[in-house]
Amino acid sequence: MKLLPAGTLAATLAGAVGALAFGSVPALGSGEDPKPGQCTAAEVAELRAAGDNFADVCFLPGQELAGIEGFDVALDPGQVDRSNNLRLVANLPLTGAFKGEGAYGTDLAFKGDYAFAGNYEGFTVYNIEKPWKPKRVAQVVCPGSQNDISVYRDLLVLSVDSSRSNPTCRNESQSASEKSSWEGIRVFDISKPWQPRFLRSVETACGSHTHTLAPSKNGRDLFVYASSYSPSEDQPDCQPPHDFISVVRVPIAHGERAKLVGEPVLFPDGGNPGGVYSSDTSGCHDITAYPAKDLAAGACMGDGILMDISDRAHPRVIHRVTDEVNFSFWHSATFNNAGTKVVFTDELGGGAMPTCNPVVGAARGADGIYDIVDRQLVFRSYYKMPRTQSLTENCVAHNGSLIPVQGKDIMVQAWYQGGTSVWDFTDSANPVEIAHFDRGAVSDTELVLGGSWSSYWYNGYIYSSDITRGLEVFAMDDKRVASAKKVRMSRFNAQSQPSYNG
Repeated sequence: MKLLPAGTLAATLAGAVGALAFGSVPALGSGEDPKPGQCTAAEVAELRAAGDNFADVCFLPGQELAGIEGFDVALDPGQVDRSNNLRLVANLPLTGAFKGEGAYGTDLAFKGDYAFAGNYEGFTVYNIEKPWKPKRVAQVVCPGSQNDISVYRDLLVLSVDSSRSNPTCRNESQSASEKSSWEGIRVFDISKPWQPRFLRSVETACGSHTHTLAPSKNGRDLFVYASSYSPSEDQPDCQPPHDFISVVRVPIAHGERAKLVGEPVLFPDGGNPGGVYSSDTSGCHDITAYPAKDLAAGACMGDGILMDISDRAHPRVIHRVTDEVNFSFWHSATFNNAGTKVVFTDELGGGAMPTCNPVVGAARGADGIYDIVDRQLVFRSYYKMPRTQSLTENCVAHNGSLIPVQGKDIMVQAWYQGGTSVWDFTDSANPVEIAHFDRGAVSDTELVLGGSWSSYWYNGYIYSSDITRGLEVFAMDDKRVASAKKVRMSRFNAQSQPSYNG
């Protein structure tokens, strides 16, 4: 594939990581702030424009990687390493408007025989009736990173967390310091998946980095929890302290009537103020709802939270945890099917750094497994995919989903250039990997953003949205997940977990 040339995001990331690797950031526990000039103002702006948390490589505490160059890596660029029970069966590369630099593939959602893949430039619809032979049936150009995506019945929702000139799909990038700029969610009609139709946009404070769907109990409305963070005094629509989320109500039969209905405060005390290692909380990165259990778990920068969502319009925090030693940035969450555990991910380095190596260790940039005991989160252990990655591979815990195995807690998860890992956390204190698929670095000379953004199980197969390679489909041949292949879902959004009992 084509590498990004110098002067682009790749070079910015490489420069930032190079500075980190050679000690321009204070050692862990030093109490010092990152030194000025680690990233220039232009580099910070470029990383922020790229979306996700990439600019955090410049600011997050605890990013010391001195000595990172002193380890061996087994794979050459492009070389594949996989377990015998996980095989690639299909790949559809990014194409058309999504083939250029900066048109990164993001999240996935599913409905019937269709997969919907977000992209910084819009979204793609795939027919996956034959998972081993997926077909591209629609591409919607609608710029606005990161276009986090979800579906419910005939509605599709997109998150926009980059400041735009207007709320339509015909927009341009525009400074967030301009009051007229827009960020928020977009709603589409997908009653004809091959012909999506724009319905409505709703502006939300600080935009919508991600969002979560929580259908009402009467089946009439879809509540959308829009998560965003990092306010700034020079942004009129994203003012500090931003300790809330935005709640948008979308009438299921009339998506064009979507509107903002609330901004519930989750952190009345301001949340985690941050420290030597952990981030300060100014909003949430991601929320996963488990509507059948009236629960949600929020990954909120410096905090992990458990919420009661029995009143969909008014989610309420019932417990909060922090990890000042090993969690730098609380990124996402996954429940087990019983609703008795939550797996939180730590996106150390904002997804832009090489953190899968012995220097960073097995407890940082990893997953934290928590049992839910009397509606409180109790830490049990960490899990990190066990293969060492190179200095030019961005690798850290990222998006995954539960595999519907009755009586077991098994998860599939993306690790950017660390590939896809399948692991069992039935024993919360002793998680173990049971399958993997990994490639060597996109480049062995410079850090080029790539790898799997999301890896999800859907109706018997694993689907991966690769940042630069497009849609990939995997088959897992293992008796430990055989029962999961019998579970059929009419739709799936990883951040709105279904119960496999009905």
